[in-house]
Amino acid sequence: MLRTKAAVTHGKGESFKIEDITIDDPKVGEVLVRIQATGICHTDLIVRDQYYPVPLPAVLGHEGSGIVEKVGEGVSSVKPGDHVVMSYSSCGDCSNCRSGDPYACNQFFELNFTGTMKDGSCRLHQDGRDVHNFFGQSSFANFSIVSERNVVKVPKDVPLDLLGPLGCGIQTGSGAVLNKLKPKVGSSIVIFGCGAVGLSAVMGAKVASCTTIIAIDFNESRLELAKELGATHTINPKDTNSVEEIQKITGGGVNYSIETTSRPEVLRQAVDCLATLGQAVVIGAPPVGTEVHLDVNTILFERSVIGVLLGSAVPQMFIPKLIELYKQGKFPFDKLIKFYSLEEINQASADSESGVTIKPVLKIG
Repeated sequence: MLRTKAAVTHGKGESFKIEDITIDDPKVGEVLVRIQATGICHTDLIVRDQYYPVPLPAVLGHEGSGIVEKVGEGVSSVKPGDHVVMSYSSCGDCSNCRSGDPYACNQFFELNFTGTMKDGSCRLHQDGRDVHNFFGQSSFANFSIVSERNVVKVPKDVPLDLLGPLGCGIQTGSGAVLNKLKPKVGSSIVIFGCGAVGLSAVMGAKVASCTTIIAIDFNESRLELAKELGATHTINPKDTNSVEEIQKITGGGVNYSIETTSRPEVLRQAVDCLATLGQAVVIGAPPVGTEVHLDVNTILFERSVIGVLLGSAVPQMFIPKLIELYKQGKFPFDKLIKFYSLEEINQASADSESGVTIKPVLKIG
């Protein structure tokens, strides 16, 4: 058992508190990682606020990068000293995992949002009681216990501090384009929302050789960054009707749309702006029970709405590809990142919510 610092969430909407906890040794198939850095994701904040009812107290964080400290029995893909990125949990046993689609794991919710490891127990403790984990990693801490299935070995010639967000937000946005939509060369795409996920989708669309890439946001500085990252057109909804402007730019409708904002009215726009045969991808995660109203006749004319989890990515295959694109200068995700210390986690969270920072990353190691 190891004593470590962690940012603990004790109650709904409460500030993160830097406190001492203990962490168990890795069990069979598990890995102990010394955290170097971790991104803060929108999902961490909505869990803090209990839109998703993960049991508390908990240590959140699910975009960790670090160095393998120790491995449990049976672990063969990594060894102490390896650099790793940590991503989502999957069971490895269900039909979807066995068919190579772990992002669609039948136990995805249980493994990532119920606060325990696969065996139903906790690895984190404080003052004699369990502290719940999150996404099978709880990376807002100096150390993390994860399943071997969560970790992705990464090269040592790329700064480890940068890589954590590849495990969720950046993988999600770029993967929605590259893994799920797989747009045709020369096609058109619109991205609603220019946060970390949306801007990653912009970069993915450029990699996929879309020739009309439309970015939509209220924040002008984010729209400027979207242009720098590959957007050919930008729209600020406070200045114009987004659907009408998209139809004007594309001559009748866009081939693909991605909705990242979690707002039902924006999802409606993402569907309404599609051309015939168009596809709309839903990424934004609103509170449980959120409903949306769509015109059935719009969908009837060969348009589709698709939900996407974690960019439909197999992290062990997709994250190394993103790193290689980054090394080639084709996927400059570092432009989204601003660093904070672990002790600055509440300021970093506030900056994320206010839009001051696109992707906060806590430097821990």
